[in-house]
Amino acid sequence: MTMVTIIVLIVLPILGILAGIAARAYYGRINLSSAEAKSQRIIQDALKDAENKRKELLIEAKDQLLKEKNLMEKEYRERRQELQNVEKRALQKEEAIDKRLEQTEKQEKMAKIKEQENKEKEEELRREFDRHKKELERIAGMTSDEAKQVLMKNLESEARFEVSKVINKIEEEAKRTADKKAKEVIITAIQRNASDYTSESTITTVSLPSDEMKGRIIGREGRNIRTLENLAGVDMIIDDTPEVVVISGFDPVRREIARLSLERLIQNGRIHPARIEEVVEKVTAEIEETMLEEGEKAAYQLGITGLSKEALYNLGKLKYRSSYGQNVLLHSLEVANMAGIMAGELKLDVQLSKRAGLLHDIGKGSIVEGEGAHAIVGSEMARKFGENDKCVKAIAAHHNDREPESFEAVLVQVADAISASRPGARKESLGTYLKRLDNLEQIALGFKGVEKCYAIQAGRELRVIVDNSLVSDDKAEGIARDVATKIESELKYPGIVKVTVIRETRIIEYAK
Repeated sequence: MTMVTIIVLIVLPILGILAGIAARAYYGRINLSSAEAKSQRIIQDALKDAENKRKELLIEAKDQLLKEKNLMEKEYRERRQELQNVEKRALQKEEAIDKRLEQTEKQEKMAKIKEQENKEKEEELRREFDRHKKELERIAGMTSDEAKQVLMKNLESEARFEVSKVINKIEEEAKRTADKKAKEVIITAIQRNASDYTSESTITTVSLPSDEMKGRIIGREGRNIRTLENLAGVDMIIDDTPEVVVISGFDPVRREIARLSLERLIQNGRIHPARIEEVVEKVTAEIEETMLEEGEKAAYQLGITGLSKEALYNLGKLKYRSSYGQNVLLHSLEVANMAGIMAGELKLDVQLSKRAGLLHDIGKGSIVEGEGAHAIVGSEMARKFGENDKCVKAIAAHHNDREPESFEAVLVQVADAISASRPGARKESLGTYLKRLDNLEQIALGFKGVEKCYAIQAGRELRVIVDNSLVSDDKAEGIARDVATKIESELKYPGIVKVTVIRETRIIEYAK
């Protein structure tokens, strides 16, 4: 291969490469020019679109301005019209005020003229009155003050007499209708309800099989009797009385627990502190179960349903409570029965009357010293037990700690008073009994014209003997009413007290 051929072979590839580079450069210039042209077209189109958008926005802005302008013009016209109306009304009011001022001025002028005329007439009448007054004083021989006193005294006496007659007439008419119906209802309730009463005290006795048992009950150094007293919360008295142990305590539930525990210990024969504690605990559980059963029996006996378990339990506790010697559970049963009977006679709510009557003393089973009146405590307990508002208020009102708000509440009051005042229902100490009689007599003796006074029929009637020279028949009726009112306001007593005023005239002559 020649040198020329070699050179040709070397140069030819180089020339081909250079030709390709030149060709690519040429075609690149052609593409660049076409891209510039395309970009120019895009820019022109964008400018046209922007101009069109600007024109559209300008048109929209003009439309919005036109709308707001029209709205403002409309509001302006409306406010202007409103101001014109207000101005018109103000002018009308001003004209009306001017007319009223004119009328007022005319009325004031007329009033002044009439006032002047009245003053002249008043002065003339005063002169005429003074002239007649002097003439009357001259004829009667007394001053005007003395005449007034005589006249007022006579008028007062006549008024008292007339008022007394009217009051007596009204009372008689009311008694003829109300007393008969009330007596029929109460008598019916009492006849249909008969209960036995047993007096209770604060002591319980337990019989022993022999006097040797006393020593076993006392125990070594008194440990047995101290254990029983501490667990049961009572006092046990072991004295010279043969074969008897006395259990003393004001809580009848504790006395019953102590009695049953002691009887079981005596029957078993094993008496020591551990055994005593076991028996007392068992008897206490039995008593609590018995109280629930007694509450259920009482509710079943009266046909009362829906009482909660807590209410039945607290109701059963009343079996071991007494008030003035009267068993509280028996008393509650009687009150509920009589209240229900009277409610039936008077077409009232029988179930509500029975329910409130049965629960009216439930506060006595849980009340503690200083806690408050048992009626209020009982009403709060009934509210917690889920009783309705009428029943709660009737319980609270049965001793007038609250004002009765229903006829059923009044029936519970009446039934409670009847049950408490029935013969044999309650026992009363001699000192309290005599003091009550003395207070009745002292109230009557405090009235002017009363000579003697006697409380009879265990304080249920007060006979007042008045001086016939100082007390007329009309005044005697007033004294009877005033004495009864004062007894009601100052004394507390079961049942009712009849006040009888006796005025008599005795003329005595002797034949010699």
